[in-house]
Amino acid sequence: MNIKSLLLGSAAALAAVSGAQAADAIVAAEPEPMEYVRVCDAFGTGYFYIPGTETCLKIGGVVRFQVDFGQDVNSFNDYDWDTFSRVELNITAKSDTELGTLTSVASLRVEANQDIGYTSNITNGGGSGVNDAYINEAYIQLGGFKVGRYLTWWDKGINGESDWNANSNTARMQAVSYTYTGSAFSAGIQVDELSRAAGVGGQNVGIEGIVTAKFGSVAFDLLGGYDVAAEEGAVRAILSAPVGPGTLQALAIWSSGLGGGAFFDNAYYNRGEWALAASYAYKVSDKLTITPGGTYIWNAADGVGDYGSDEAYRVGLTIDYTIVPGFTAKITGNYNKVQTAADEFWDGFVRLDRTF
Repeated sequence: MNIKSLLLGSAAALAAVSGAQAADAIVAAEPEPMEYVRVCDAFGTGYFYIPGTETCLKIGGVVRFQVDFGQDVNSFNDYDWDTFSRVELNITAKSDTELGTLTSVASLRVEANQDIGYTSNITNGGGSGVNDAYINEAYIQLGGFKVGRYLTWWDKGINGESDWNANSNTARMQAVSYTYTGSAFSAGIQVDELSRAAGVGGQNVGIEGIVTAKFGSVAFDLLGGYDVAAEEGAVRAILSAPVGPGTLQALAIWSSGLGGGAFFDNAYYNRGEWALAASYAYKVSDKLTITPGGTYIWNAADGVGDYGSDEAYRVGLTIDYTIVPGFTAKITGNYNKVQTAADEFWDGFVRLDRTF
């Protein structure tokens, strides 16, 4: 065998072995692309993109424990103190569109106010209190257009816990509104659903209008509401300005009347004809704020559907303290004089909030 034959034979053998190995080779599959959650900073902190979309989502909430005190604050056993707990979950979705920012908000609350005891009206698994789940807010907003159930302009008050601002049933309503927002000026109009029992109004509407303005660090709000069924209205003005180490705020409300009786009152304000309130939020430190405040009502409602000729007032103090970021405490106490059977009494609460 010559050298040429040996080389040709070796090459043929190598080719055969290589072909056999190639036939048995395992080809690894390409890994599928993974999409990680991306931070969305277009609408502030806490938002992230829903994978596969350009919609930004924010999830947050509050866990609250509160002890209330005051005259007969617990309606189940006539005690002067009571506790309750709350869980609130807030989901906000935002995206940019050719018509402006599209927003949807879903805010759910579950509250537990249960007094375990041996009473004749035992409910909710053995207690005489109330466990409640409800929609805090649920609305859709596109640009300045907003529709759904949400906290209305009447929910805004002044600093502290000593102002008698609005009726509790108009702080959150089913409504449709449009708001124009400028750099230092905004204006809005809103139509509210006002629901009353059959025979005392039924389904009706209310109309609100607001104008807000800022002059440097001074802010001013002017709000009006008209209850169509009661044919009564109310106007509220709020002024806020920084003074020294804190913020001074003042509030004034005028109401045209209670309406058709105790169960058919002015939906927007039924505490009296005139109300004046003020507070000063003194920022002691980054963690501590102390706010004295008070409200005076002229021609106060007497609790049975009429305005009285006497006054009503409330004065108190609120302390806010940040224990650690996301965990705060609030303590408030108020002395009240009203035109009802309660007449004069103290009330307040101690509150712990964990926000996330």
